[in-house]
Amino acid sequence: MTLSQLTLHNFRNYPELRLNAAPGFMVFSGANGAGKTNILEAVSLLAPGRGLRRASLRDIASQNGPGDFAVAAQLDDVQLGSGTSIEAPERRKTRINEAAVPTNDLGEWLSILWLTPAMDRLFTEGASGRRNFLDRLVTALEPAHAGNCARYEAARRERNRLLADAYPADKDWIEGLDMQLARFGSLVAEARDRMVSALNQRLQQSDNKIFAKPAVQLADEQLHTEQQLHQMLQQYRAADRAAGRTIKGPHRADLRVFHSAKQQPAEKCSTGEQKALLFSIILAHADLIADRRNRRPILLLDEVAAHLDPQRRAALFGKLAERGGQVWLTGTEPDLFSDIPDNALHFEVVDGTVTHR
Repeated sequence: MTLSQLTLHNFRNYPELRLNAAPGFMVFSGANGAGKTNILEAVSLLAPGRGLRRASLRDIASQNGPGDFAVAAQLDDVQLGSGTSIEAPERRKTRINEAAVPTNDLGEWLSILWLTPAMDRLFTEGASGRRNFLDRLVTALEPAHAGNCARYEAARRERNRLLADAYPADKDWIEGLDMQLARFGSLVAEARDRMVSALNQRLQQSDNKIFAKPAVQLADEQLHTEQQLHQMLQQYRAADRAAGRTIKGPHRADLRVFHSAKQQPAEKCSTGEQKALLFSIILAHADLIADRRNRRPILLLDEVAAHLDPQRRAALFGKLAERGGQVWLTGTEPDLFSDIPDNALHFEVVDGTVTHR
């Protein structure tokens, strides 16, 4: 999966930007606040979801623009685009080869994985961040997962609204929503289980000479079959009504990560070890996608080089070069990327201006 061109319109600090890309490494260096991460965020919006910052659409649009934004890219002979309009700044629209499609359809064309400094808090904050992380991993391998998650969440929001209503809703209405929750919830749960199992197998095969080897586990309160989930929703309906929300289900799932060598939960590991565990998961997942989809995903690595010692940094770049694919990296200093192959494209970013070095 390789982008050959990226075009931005009113995106963050880029009124207009057209960037030619190539297979291999795309390296962006510049001072903090210059706009390096904005480029990676734009690429991340060519996949289902809210992008690597999970920002609101209004925040993505240029502050000096009329309120719209657009991201477009060329993938082989396919043109991908996503953004908003001035008339509907809070509604994201997506096109593939000029045809309007649901945003989740982007997953059929691109798998995109990323690591950002904000993800350093993944193991120490609430379960929702880890759940979103897991769902991104699943979607990159099974694009239909994004749609199943969206349908489950839509039914859950409607059910919660009815549960919180002072006037009891029609029983058949609640029952219909329970059936939707059970159907899509079971699909979501089964896909997560498949991912955890496949990822653990791949992690067992991975090289732990650079980064620590993790093991992953799904800790949740959900039941995995459609029938079991439907029975659970019926069983807890009275308790749900008292709470005004759906207490149990796939929306309560949590991803647990362990340091295999230490037999220690990731949240109790050092910050450096947590970074290493994340690296291992992303690299193993990229290999898994390459095996299953017969093409490597695009990797977005934001400010990762600065957190590695020179030996691990060189080993990481060597491993990425060996596996191929397109890797987008950012860093404050060009010297951080001295071990990257000579055919890499290097760009300097200064106050929203991108120059090929």
